[in-house]
Amino acid sequence: MSAEAEETPAAEEKASGLLGAVERIGNKVPHPVLMFAYLIVFVIVLSWGLSLAGVSITEQIAVPVDQAAPDYDYYEDTTQPGLTPGTPPYDEDWTIIEETIPIKSLLSGEGIRFIFSSFVSNFAGFGVVAVTFIAMMGAGVAEESGLLGSLIRKLVGSAPKWALTFILILVGVISSVASDAGYLILIPLAAAAFASVGRHPLAGLASGFAGVAAIFMVNISLTPTDAMITEIANESLALADGEPITIVANYYFMVVSSIVMALVAAVVTEKIVEPRLGPWVPDGAVAHAEEATTDEAADRRGSRFALIGFLIVLVIVALATFLPGAPLRDPETGDIIGNTPFMDSLLFIIMLAFLVSGVCYGVGARTMKGSGDVIAAITKTFAGLGGMVLMLLMIAQFIAYFNWTNLPRVIAGSLAELLEQADIGAIPLLIGFIVVIVVLDFIMPGALPKWAIFAPIFVPLFMRLGVAPQTLLAAYRVADSPVNALTPLMVYLPFIVTVAQRYVKKAGIGTVVALMLPYSGILLVVWVVMFIAWFALGIPLGPGYPPSVP
Repeated sequence: MSAEAEETPAAEEKASGLLGAVERIGNKVPHPVLMFAYLIVFVIVLSWGLSLAGVSITEQIAVPVDQAAPDYDYYEDTTQPGLTPGTPPYDEDWTIIEETIPIKSLLSGEGIRFIFSSFVSNFAGFGVVAVTFIAMMGAGVAEESGLLGSLIRKLVGSAPKWALTFILILVGVISSVASDAGYLILIPLAAAAFASVGRHPLAGLASGFAGVAAIFMVNISLTPTDAMITEIANESLALADGEPITIVANYYFMVVSSIVMALVAAVVTEKIVEPRLGPWVPDGAVAHAEEATTDEAADRRGSRFALIGFLIVLVIVALATFLPGAPLRDPETGDIIGNTPFMDSLLFIIMLAFLVSGVCYGVGARTMKGSGDVIAAITKTFAGLGGMVLMLLMIAQFIAYFNWTNLPRVIAGSLAELLEQADIGAIPLLIGFIVVIVVLDFIMPGALPKWAIFAPIFVPLFMRLGVAPQTLLAAYRVADSPVNALTPLMVYLPFIVTVAQRYVKKAGIGTVVALMLPYSGILLVVWVVMFIAWFALGIPLGPGYPPSVP
């Protein structure tokens, strides 16, 4: 009775207010499978009407040099560029072309053929499916063997309570260098870490999600995304006869933003999200991995075995990377960091490290007795993803049909044209640019396609206003990240909901949106203020890169 009494105020507080309303409404929307089916019907009708009206737009856009204008898959922000399958993962050379883009009707003969003929290929080419299964293969073995539980106990045991949230968020920010591993590994780990110390696991999930998605476009290290957007900026600079910039043009701003925004997100967790959730009382039907404890001697032995396994993987990867002419170096330049096989292999390397370490831990701790246990762990992990796969099937169709109609590009181009014609000063125009990118991020979450559309228009424009291209690029980083955690086109959203339901059976999309709304709003406001102050004070954005044109 006392436990119920303790839960009542928290439950009432959670159900009230704006966030409570968002959660209730969001959880009452149709099942995501049906929601995306309705959206597909809406896009079909809308494309038909706009095509009849002859809607189109002519714009300059950045494209890879050896390729016609690409069909973009407007996925979540990720280190992958978001092009359709078959395109090399990181194109180094880009060029600017002028192109007229009409709205294409899905009810035309061509559109109907596309709907019927592309259904299988849309799903087969939806890279997030393969990425999820590959990443979860290693994580599933590590979890079933008890390795993840051991790592979590060591993490929460060594980190001060006040620092746990910040550490998890900062690791999420840094994880963008390793493809999509942050979504698939860090977010479940953050939820489990909070649960292991009696804190609400949904607050941990939200913290990890904020670090991975809402602070995506900055990092302490340079990522492949930085190389791609820098090259697009340089092609746009050529239109204004400007000097090209390098990949470190925003480096100071990126490092400071990574740390400051991680701190802001940690404060949001501690002061807003976690108090709203209240104390966590585990559902009797929810079996948390921490309940299956391993005795200390077995854990120490398993940890030693896991460390040996990890070091073996590390040595193999080092031999394949650091030796002259090693296969994971760029075959032409010998580079390791940048657009290289090593960077393309990071997700596989991480999966391999978890898989081998998990097996070794299981052998050492005697939680796994043979290959059958390993296969059973992988099978169990894959079986738990069944509902998510169905949702991803419908999301893949919606994204493919939406992209085919050219609706995202026409909307983006129209907003860019309106902003370009605005007769206002540099700072108001920068703020307007940020607002437009934020709005577009709901329908075009991928970092690359928006920048390919906007850079050729705004880089020369801001150059004429005395604003350096690195400043516009920094503004784009600010705008592109915060609402990634809110858009329904964030393709890992079904996975996030699945993780939430491990701890709260009734959790849904509304639950996740209500959790992430404070992060998105507060991060955006603080980040914009920080950016404007940085620009006004004239602080260099990178080594040798002032915010204004000299």
